[in-house]
Amino acid sequence: MSQTVTFDDVWKMFQETDRKFQETDRKFQETDREIQKTGQQIKEVSVQMWETDRKVKEVSTQIGRLGGRLGEFVEGLVAPACKTLFAQRGIPVHKVSRRIEADLPGDRHMEIDLFVVNTDSVSLVEVKSKLTVEDVREHTVRMSEFKDFFPEYADKKAIGAVAGMVIEENVVRFAIRNGLFVMVQVGDSVRLANDEAFVPRMW
Repeated sequence: MSQTVTFDDVWKMFQETDRKFQETDRKFQETDREIQKTGQQIKEVSVQMWETDRKVKEVSTQIGRLGGRLGEFVEGLVAPACKTLFAQRGIPVHKVSRRIEADLPGDRHMEIDLFVVNTDSVSLVEVKSKLTVEDVREHTVRMSEFKDFFPEYADKKAIGAVAGMVIEENVVRFAIRNGLFVMVQVGDSVRLANDEAFVPRMW
């Protein structure tokens, strides 16, 4: 036997449906508020990331400038020491020049930090605040290409040297094995790490 649906039953169903709609609408509104809140947080994070990126770039620029000034400081320390150190090894020095540059076709460029000249030889000194194995490799390449860039010194022997405020022992050994003089900072002075028996490679 079918059950008769009364007006009260229908009214209760409408009220229940309306209650559920209101509950659903409330949840939608809460979700919308959360989405807006999340959107605001994303904007804030984006602003913070942009600001952080700007500060990192500023610091990188400052470090780059500091590195350049530090390199100049090391060159200023090594340059006057060259005369004494090379003279101790029987290589009299007539002139020490800083930052010698030359260009060749094909966008080839060479820069020499310290250029030491005497009667029959020249010395190319690469100066770094911290010298690495890669710096030594690059300097040996520079030595091999030197006379292409500076043909006026073709009749002179070329000697290589590297210098740094910080040089790890393995880098010192690597440079000496490649026939280079190694100038290291000790206190407020510079000395050669090569022993008395060292014979420099000639290019």
